[in-house]
Amino acid sequence: MASITTFDTVLFSTLEADKVIENSRTWCATNGWTDHQEIVGLLMSWQSMETIALEFKESSSVVLTEQGIDAVANGSLEYRMFQSIPVEGIQVKEANERHGATAFGAAKSKGWIVVDKGLVKKKDGVVEDTTKNQLLALATLDAKDILALRKAKLVEDRKVSYCRIAQGAKFNIRKKECSDLTAEMLKSGSWSSETFKFNINALGEQPWSGYRHPLSKVKAEFKQIFLDMGFEEMPTGNFVENSFWNFDALFQPQQHPARDAHDTFFLKDPATSHDFTDDYLAKVKKVHAEGDYGSLGWRYDWKLEEAEKNILRTHTTAVSSRMLYKLAQTGFKPKKYFSIDRVFRNESLDATHLAEFHQVEGVIADVNISLSHLIGMFTEFFKRLGITNISFKPAYNPYTEPSMEIFGVHPKLGRVELGNSGLFRPEMLRPMGLPENVTVAAWGLSLERPTMIKYGLDSIRQIFGNDLNISSIESNPICMFPPVRE
Repeated sequence: MASITTFDTVLFSTLEADKVIENSRTWCATNGWTDHQEIVGLLMSWQSMETIALEFKESSSVVLTEQGIDAVANGSLEYRMFQSIPVEGIQVKEANERHGATAFGAAKSKGWIVVDKGLVKKKDGVVEDTTKNQLLALATLDAKDILALRKAKLVEDRKVSYCRIAQGAKFNIRKKECSDLTAEMLKSGSWSSETFKFNINALGEQPWSGYRHPLSKVKAEFKQIFLDMGFEEMPTGNFVENSFWNFDALFQPQQHPARDAHDTFFLKDPATSHDFTDDYLAKVKKVHAEGDYGSLGWRYDWKLEEAEKNILRTHTTAVSSRMLYKLAQTGFKPKKYFSIDRVFRNESLDATHLAEFHQVEGVIADVNISLSHLIGMFTEFFKRLGITNISFKPAYNPYTEPSMEIFGVHPKLGRVELGNSGLFRPEMLRPMGLPENVTVAAWGLSLERPTMIKYGLDSIRQIFGNDLNISSIESNPICMFPPVRE
């Protein structure tokens, strides 16, 4: 971005000569300014003084999709199919499996191939990849061709915002900016007709204010790391959950100790809720009571009244079960989700346990995910936190198999468990409707324990309660972890 002085000079000379700038984006490109949003901010400051007038607009343009970019780089699907067909031909089924029905249909409709006695063969002659040529000449195509490319998902419409810049009411009465506000200006009132210049990069006096809690700092850092690693945040506002999504959908049996009042907080009013479909309910009931999808199940008398009981959620995995079910219903595509929020368990309080704490939940849904992917993800994740001494050991969970626990080294407490992880069992995923080749890796990490490790705290009570050191909150920076250098 050019200096503000240069920008102002170019802006006013352009408006004096042309009276109006029709498209701010085109104007920015002409002057070599790449940050359009920053330019709009400067323009709005002049608009506030009525020096210029802005009219915000939108335009729609046709751009290549990822499939379109691939077709330009490597040729269209039908052209690649044509090129790969051997002289002796190929079976129709094999051609469809290799290249897809879309490529097969397009090549056939263009007369490039013929089907002879179950074999796909090339027609004689040289073919031209017309689809690729159209994509290369996108700006010159007519509406009919654009529509065909849009239906083939090779192009899409994208809206672009810009503004029209014109002279404002006070354009011709600009005068030299004042650098100081004097006492004489205040007494006479002349300041109201002056224009002042100021340095927006100058640092003022640091105001006295509140400070972020250590847990809030670590939470913000966790969130940023997840976002940098390509994860989407899940909605986690529902502290109250029913047992179906918290336990049953996760293939956790109803007689499991975690469902006992000694481990879980149950609600009295409302005591129950029912927010799941009868079809999904029937599949979950069957896999628990009788078994399905190659599993024997838990073999017990599954009861609806247990599934409907309202609780304070014991883990944010309840949110993950809802998100995975929604993903299955809307058409599966690989996803990476995370959430950081409070959960509640009827725990005995000690140096590392509270009845209310935060869980860092993560889910990766894709084809052929394994524990090696999880270990690699954890290694990278904790490295970005500055925790490099981590280890793993096998564990048991009702809803993951295989499972493993993650440990980190505390300077005083020694090896401390940081979380639990594993691969969701088919008994959980298949009733949701997820494809058989889809695997889901999941984990639940503590937020409080990594905070204790990073701050060297001996007890979780030093994060919550009267043992919290207020002066340490003021003296510690907001960003406590160094950035990872590749």
